[in-house]
Order: sequence, then structure tokens, then C-alpha cells
Amino acid sequence: MTDHLTTADHDTIAAELDALREEIMSDLGERDADYIHRVIRWQRGLEIAGRTLLMASSLPPAWVAGTATLAVAKIMENMEIGHNVMHGQWDWMRDPKIHSTTWEWDNVSPAEQWKHSHNFVHHTFTNILGKDNDVGYGILRVAPEQEWSPAYLPQPLYNLLLAMFFEYGVALHDLELDAIRAGTADADVTKAKLRRIGRKIGRQWGKDYLAFPLLSGPQFLSTLAANFTANIARNVWAHMIIFCGHFPGDVEVFEEERLDGESRGEWYVRQVHGSANISGGPLFHLMTGNLSHQIEHHLFPDMPSNRYGQIAPRIRELCDKYDLPYHTGSLSKQVTSTWKKIVRYALP
Repeated sequence: MTDHLTTADHDTIAAELDALREEIMSDLGERDADYIHRVIRWQRGLEIAGRTLLMASSLPPAWVAGTATLAVAKIMENMEIGHNVMHGQWDWMRDPKIHSTTWEWDNVSPAEQWKHSHNFVHHTFTNILGKDNDVGYGILRVAPEQEWSPAYLPQPLYNLLLAMFFEYGVALHDLELDAIRAGTADADVTKAKLRRIGRKIGRQWGKDYLAFPLLSGPQFLSTLAANFTANIARNVWAHMIIFCGHFPGDVEVFEEERLDGESRGEWYVRQVHGSANISGGPLFHLMTGNLSHQIEHHLFPDMPSNRYGQIAPRIRELCDKYDLPYHTGSLSKQVTSTWKKIVRYALP
């Protein structure tokens, strides 16, 4: 709740956060550029190592090592590189190879559609019921404010399947499933989006389930199984981190009326109320794409992710100063809390 905050409080919060953003963005330079180039080199090295190991995937140790290495590479590409590059976090470098307008990630979701559904819709209307499609991903009830129906009863199973095949759920996200179900979606636009999704799926399947298995020769089937397993591992990890940043504990959702006359300070406060962090060390933060700093990411989605840990203590101080929640906890705590909600709100 924010009833204790006055208009002046909201204005002051906006001024303080705007000043913090300007301080960090004006300080970006070689150290930050070196960071993203280094992460990309690590990721590509891991992918090469994983695919090389899978050339001998008929041997169980090579299969396990290659699958694990490839899964880590895919997680790094999607989380710390793809997600953040497509947010425009590295556009300031003016590097055409590491730019939000040119990056296409290792995922079945077309980059352009993801940037609309995520960068614009989700980050503008964070946790607004009926506006932010990330609230339940169109199939889950994650808050009591969502009207219950019997279709939600099996949602723990829905969520398990969504976790396993999360990239496909993300790919369908920009279709606006609620509008399709209501019959208000533009059929031509929907068909065009589906065609683009189909082409992207074809490219991804051709790479992971045909080209690389063929390159491994007699290990075709074992390499195909390894690639499938690595994709599932990446999907489950991404789903877990993203859900733990949006749905655990006392994270709030809001009615659409909240948007009426919303000031910049009120938008900032909504991001704090609608986000949760996950505690951990540097390697953990890297593997989450620094979305373990979900609060900081929602406040400054285009700030380079390597700076979120730096500003997190100052964000927490600001929250304490204005009596705002700062939702955070261990991974086990956030996973447990999220699943409790999904099980509880499956029921009336």
C-alpha cells in the first residue's frame, strides 16, 4: 500500500531515482564494455566446448558434460546477454553487433515480438491486471484479484509444462491470447505474427535438432537428446528466475485504475511493489542475467545489468526511507512462495 505517501513524496522519489539513473548512466565506459564483451566470449566458448563434447555423445561422461555445458551456455545467452542486449542496455556502445536493433537470441521467440510484449507492454504496465500479460502468462491465476474459474484448477500442471517449454510460452506472448479468446484480435496481425514465430521455430529446430546432430555423425540421436535436454534445462531455469522475480510473497498486482494520472514517482513505486529480488553471489547473479535484482531492473530496465548490484543497497535505503517494501529472499524461499501461490490460487 502507498496511502502513506504524499504527492510531494512521489515527486521526491522520482527526483532521487532519476538522479541515481543519471549518475550511473553518465559513468558508463570501458569497464562496462569490457564486461559484456567478456561475458559473450565466455558464453561462446562454453557453447563451442559443449557442442564439441557432444561429438562423442554416445559416451555417457561426454553426453553429461556436453549437455550441462551447452545448457549453461544457453542460459547465459538468453539471460545475461540476449535479454539485456534487447533491452537496449548496451546500445550506448554503438556496436552494431551488440545492439537492441540487431540481436536475435537463441530462443524460438522472435526478437521483435519479444521486445514489444516485454520491453513496452510489461515494463510500462507492470502488474496491471488486464494490461500486463506477464501476470499469469494468460493461463495462471497468481493473485486473488484475478477472477477464479474452474479452468485454473489444474494450473500447477500448467505451470510445470510452462516451465519445461517456457520459450514457446514466451513466443506466444505477443499474440495477446486474451484478445484472441475474446474475438477482438486482428486476424491478419495474428496470422503474420504466427508466421514469424513459425519461421523462428524452424530455424531453432534446424540448428539444434538437425544440423548439430548431423555433424556428430553416428551420435545423431544422443546429440539430439542432449540438445533437447539443454533447452529444457534453460527453459526451467529461466521460468524459475522470472517467476521468482514477479510472483512470490507480498508482490502486488494492481487494477487498471491505478494508471489514471499516474506520475513518474508513482510508476517507480509500482515497480517496487510489483517486483522481488533473489539473494545470491556473483556467479548466481550472472546466471540469472542479474534478474535476481528484479527490483532494480524494473526501475531501470535499460541500465546495464552489471550495475544492478552496485545500486541495490541504495535502492534498499530509499525503500526504508519511504517505508516501501523491498521484497527479497533466497532462491529456495522465493521458489516455495511462488509455488504456494500457484497451488493456492488454483482454488476459489
